[in-house]
Amino acid sequence: MLQRFFCHYICIMQHFLPNGQVLIIRPAEPEDASELLTYFRQVVRETDFLLITVPESEVLTIADEAAFIRSLANNTKHLHLLAIAGGKIVGAITVKQPDMRKEAHLGQLGIAILHEYWNMGIGRRLLTAALRWAEQHKEMEIIQLSVFANNERAIQLYRNFGFMEYGRLLQGFRQPDGTYGDTILMSKRIKP
Repeated sequence: MLQRFFCHYICIMQHFLPNGQVLIIRPAEPEDASELLTYFRQVVRETDFLLITVPESEVLTIADEAAFIRSLANNTKHLHLLAIAGGKIVGAITVKQPDMRKEAHLGQLGIAILHEYWNMGIGRRLLTAALRWAEQHKEMEIIQLSVFANNERAIQLYRNFGFMEYGRLLQGFRQPDGTYGDTILMSKRIKP
């Protein structure tokens, strides 16, 4: 079941998860900074599929997070949505448009979900909301993302949404233990 409430230019959506919880997808606001930072640090601890590491995430402050939220919220070129379930942030997605005029047709996507909420359709719902926003964006034509080659679940999700691999950066990331992995570059054209 889906209910929609309109707020600013972003649709606030309500879904029901397989575990019975209500999932709300809404724009991030500066007041979310403390909780968003807590969520972000947990996501970083739970997965090796993000570029940032635990020590780097621990340096961030609530003021840093609030400034980041404001930088995205006050700019129509960017999107920052939160997934909230059980009264807490369980996922987030961003789409950022580059500053350079010659890249204004591009959007860079990033997404993360708490491990406890994997396989509940949250990534699919966040991606759907982000792509709908991007389709309405006056300049954005192509959404790009990068994903670790060993993140098979995410790669399959992106493929299901029509993202295609357009390149691979061999040894594009190095884990803290010194092992390397490839980074896959994917994109989807959202406008002809």
